[in-house]
Amino acid sequence: MDVFLIRHAVAVDETLAIKDPARPLSATGRMQARSLGDRLRWHDVEPTHIFTSPLVRAVQTAELVAAALGTQLAIEVEMTLAPGQSARGVVAALAALPADASVMLFGHEPGLSDVAALLVQDPDVAALAKAEAVRISDAHVRWRFAWDAEAPAK
Repeated sequence: MDVFLIRHAVAVDETLAIKDPARPLSATGRMQARSLGDRLRWHDVEPTHIFTSPLVRAVQTAELVAAALGTQLAIEVEMTLAPGQSARGVVAALAALPADASVMLFGHEPGLSDVAALLVQDPDVAALAKAEAVRISDAHVRWRFAWDAEAPAK
């Protein structure tokens, strides 16, 4: 199974009118998400499943990356990707998928690095930056890819 962990892009700040769960992407964040999707497409990323946190900024990042990839897959909300949820719930959801699945997970920190730590069995996985993707295959981090990177880093 290939798992792509993707942290949401930059969102607007929380205000009295816009509470944290409803914060949309900023103009910069929308550009970052489209750019990350383009770069993932250049590296032949073809997901079979797309799951996202229910928070607006993660959903919007997932939508923009999926559009850049040219995929028609449905984007499914996975409540275990919401902030404060257990990474073990995400890993359990992944275990229910076929072994040949290619899954994109859109979420937040520290949850995504916690998921990575469980998948690779290493508690020292570095946190993901905003609009960064990490590819995990066969319990190994294959690469990390920022929205503005020319090529993936190991």
